[in-house]
Amino acid sequence: MWMFQWHRLQPAGFGPCKNKPQRLKPASLKATHSMPAFILDSLQSLKDYVGREIATTDWLPVTQERILQFADATGDRQWIHVDPERARRESPYGAAIAHGFLTLSLMSHFMREAIQLPDNVRQTINCGLNRVRFPAPVRAGEKIRARVRLQSCRELPGSVEAVFDITIETEGAEKPCCVAEWILRYYSDEGLL
Repeated sequence: MWMFQWHRLQPAGFGPCKNKPQRLKPASLKATHSMPAFILDSLQSLKDYVGREIATTDWLPVTQERILQFADATGDRQWIHVDPERARRESPYGAAIAHGFLTLSLMSHFMREAIQLPDNVRQTINCGLNRVRFPAPVRAGEKIRARVRLQSCRELPGSVEAVFDITIETEGAEKPCCVAEWILRYYSDEGLL
């Protein structure tokens, strides 16, 4: 059932992936998830979780290939990201590192993994970020995951607005690699939530 829900939550215009990544198989999810996906029965029930951590996602490898693809997409081709040999020699981190904005952009992936929305939610709007910090780098080849805490929730006409505290951490690291407050607005099919 979770696999079906994951496909349902894909953004418009994206169909099911033909070559599903190994980490999406139910057996591996059970073995690696710190917390199961947070399943919302209704958007009204979201307010019951204000102030609580509601999900911890699976680890996601940040490969050099992913970093290069992000560099190509954004035009940010600084050597600290795209030249692993030079980064090993000259960077204070001893390796090529991911762009901070790459780490930030993965919040969408982590949120889809963390929260299963009710069937009546027809769209989610990204309203932006209040605060973002990158306290530590993500070296190529490291794994990251997100901890999701609901900071606040309020009902608006035809929608619910939620502010999430997202902490992205690197496996084995003392400090998180990204901390952000993310504002999302959920709209339902019925218009009434």
